[in-house]
Amino acid sequence: MTRTTTTSAARPGPSTAPALERALEEYLAHLGVERGLSEHTLSAYRRDLSRYATYLTARGRRELGEVVATEVAEYVEALRTGSDGGRALAVSSAGRAVVAVRGWHRFAVLEGQAAHDPSADVRAPATSRRLPKALSTDDVERLLEAASLGEGPVPLRDRALLEVLYGTGARISEAVGLSADDLDLDGGTVRLFGKGRRERVVPVGRYAIEAVEAYVVRARPELARAGRGTAALFLNQRGGPLSRQSAWAVLQTAGARAGLGEHVSPHTLRHSFATHLLAGGADVRVVQELLGHASVTTTQIYTQVTVQAMREVYATAHPRAHA
Repeated sequence: MTRTTTTSAARPGPSTAPALERALEEYLAHLGVERGLSEHTLSAYRRDLSRYATYLTARGRRELGEVVATEVAEYVEALRTGSDGGRALAVSSAGRAVVAVRGWHRFAVLEGQAAHDPSADVRAPATSRRLPKALSTDDVERLLEAASLGEGPVPLRDRALLEVLYGTGARISEAVGLSADDLDLDGGTVRLFGKGRRERVVPVGRYAIEAVEAYVVRARPELARAGRGTAALFLNQRGGPLSRQSAWAVLQTAGARAGLGEHVSPHTLRHSFATHLLAGGADVRVVQELLGHASVTTTQIYTQVTVQAMREVYATAHPRAHA
């Protein structure tokens, strides 16, 4: 049985050029029959593309082959502002509409309805980068203390691991990849191997040094006895290298004990490291080197966190912050 594309969404209105309306129905039929899209998805495509067809008609376009790239780009802007007379859309909804538009133009080229695709270089509106979640210094203290709970070698290992993560800003994969020789406890530095095996040497603080020393002297030899010998600094209970997944579990367990719950992720301590440094006055390029970012642009997202924190302090502390 052939599937139809009749949906509850409105069809192109009388203000739509007939050729564009026919082209749209043909594309929707293709999506329904050949691609097997659901009625719900087809309804969303019809709604988005009917708006686009009306927009093109208002600009004197009668067929898709007449459309130029600047008109597609202007339509993307109209989706966000409502300047075409339609409702202004959120970034996610506008992005979905742009995907529909690009698909229609590609189809038109494949079907010989247009000689070129004017949407090929048009991108959906960029989503705002979500600010990383950083713990407060008090929450970090609670997390580290929670990792120390219990008896035996494992709590010493867990405390050392989390102290290194927070004390150096290391990625969790970098921390579990450490060998005992990568730490210079006397010099207060650690050698990390980041993405692409890029090496960097970063300072490590007194608290992390003391935690690692306690682990190396009192816990690692006991864990190592269960294995066949490995140079890895952090070991599991079988004497092998601690995996990235196990290190994540250490962090999650400590977070749950500290009452931090879902706010703790593998990157939480790295985010907190960067945010606390910048809040303390560190230069963003120094933080870039410490984190091992290839570009300072990546690091600058953390400056947004500190600006946001300053805004909050200003809003609550300044007598003329509110009307």
